[in-house]
Formats: sequence, structure tokens, C-alpha cells
Amino acid sequence: MIYDTLINASDLSLHLDDPDWVIVDSRFMLAKPEQGQIEYTNAHIPGSVYAHLDADLSGPIISGVTGRHPLPSIGKATDVFSRLGIGPGVQVVAYDDMYGALAAGRVWWLLRWLGHEAVAVLDGGWQEWIKNGLPVRSGVESRSSCGFIAHPRNDMTVTVEDVDAMRQNPEYWVLDARSADRFRGENETIDPIPGHIPGAISAPYAANLTPDGIFLDKNELASRYRKLLGDVPAQKVVCYCGSGVTSTHDILAMMVAGLGEARLYPGSYSEWITDPKRPVDK
Repeated sequence: MIYDTLINASDLSLHLDDPDWVIVDSRFMLAKPEQGQIEYTNAHIPGSVYAHLDADLSGPIISGVTGRHPLPSIGKATDVFSRLGIGPGVQVVAYDDMYGALAAGRVWWLLRWLGHEAVAVLDGGWQEWIKNGLPVRSGVESRSSCGFIAHPRNDMTVTVEDVDAMRQNPEYWVLDARSADRFRGENETIDPIPGHIPGAISAPYAANLTPDGIFLDKNELASRYRKLLGDVPAQKVVCYCGSGVTSTHDILAMMVAGLGEARLYPGSYSEWITDPKRPVDK
């Protein structure tokens, strides 16, 4: 069986010693970029290896051009996934402590982008693992390097120019995965210009989850997104957030719902506002 969206803690616990499974801990804190790696060293799911959002899962920031977490180059991502021991036939599971909304979703999306479909996010993340009393281990772990083979899917992303056209086209929807207050331009503590891309609709990732941080079931998610999208298919939906990381949560949720795969605007809002000529709404 291949897991390509979510996996629960109980099922993952059965594969801790499986050589064909790679578990990636991607905990990360925006305000303290090294905190996730410290917490990984203190305690993590046995056998898991660590991937850092800035150092491993993002490319270089170019001031005034890119957003805060540009996609890594294909070469860099290939090197990282090779180092983590991800090769053909390997099942990957990613987790974080933000219920998949931070770097775990990024790992999931990057691997799919590069043609590796056997990748899932741990439903409920680190908190769910601990709540279930499952084993943990300290220290730093590694796996034997292997040759990750990238088969890039360029159809999964859109450019800023694409978004500018799509936001004005009624055949498309542009979804903003940030919280509703940030969408409205309120309580903005990260980006220098508050607001959202004109024409976008608010689709906060947190509404995909139960109060315990577990994804809603398939039918509930399908109902949520049908209300947001109407008759527009997922293939004509673009998701963004602040820097192109949390937006993968909406893409994942739509796939869990069986609605298909939306596309990602990797630069997201933090790239959009680098050009003062681009409009912003509140």
C-alpha cells in the first residue's frame, strides 16, 4: 500500500524498522529557525531524519525579487533527498508540530513536485504521536545516502504573472491559506505590507482540522471546498500563503477530499508585494 496524502500515527508505528520507509522530521519555528532541530535532537520519532525549512527545503532569498521561502533548485532538492535516503520505491512520511501546515506539507509537496508520489504527512503531527504514547528517541540520526531521481512536474506551479491573470479570470480561483485576520490585513507581524492579492478568497488552513489538529474526514473537506470553489475544478485552483509553505496544506486537503490537485504559487504573498505596482486589497 502506498500512502500519498495522510497516514495516522498507529499505522506509522508499524513501520519504524522498515528499511523502505523514511520518516522526515521537519519541525520549524519561524521566529527561532534552529529551534526545530534542537527539539528533534531532544526527542523525535525513532529512525527519523531531520530536514530544515531554510537550509534544506528552500532556495536563496533574493531581496526585492523572491518571497521568504523560495523553492529550492531541482539540484539542491535532489541532493537533500538523496542525503535523507529517499530513492525509488521508498515510502516517505513527513511530520512537524504544526499539523502539517509548516514544513511537513513542504516536504510532501516538494517530493510530489519532483515525481515521488509515495509520500504522506503524519495526521496530527508530533502532538498526535506523543498523545498516543508512542516511542521517541533522542540524538541525531542519518540514513545511507542514495540516488534520488527527480522527475519534475512543472505543471504544479504558477508564476506571479500567471496569478495576476488568474485572479481576474472567473474560470479560476486563487485561495489564500493564511488566517482570516491576515487576509483582511489585520495582525500582520511577518510581511511589511498587510492585505491579500486582489481577487483571492480566504481559505484558512486551520479550517481543514478538528480541534485536536486531525484533518477533517473526506466528506467534510469536500463540502468545505465545494462551498469555496463552486464548480471550479481543483486543476484551476491556485493556492498561496505568506511564503509558499502553508499553502500546501490546502492542496493536501483538497487531495484528501478527492477533489484533485490544485497548483501552488511558490512565491506567495511575500513575493507579490516585492513589486509596488502589484495591487493589494484589505
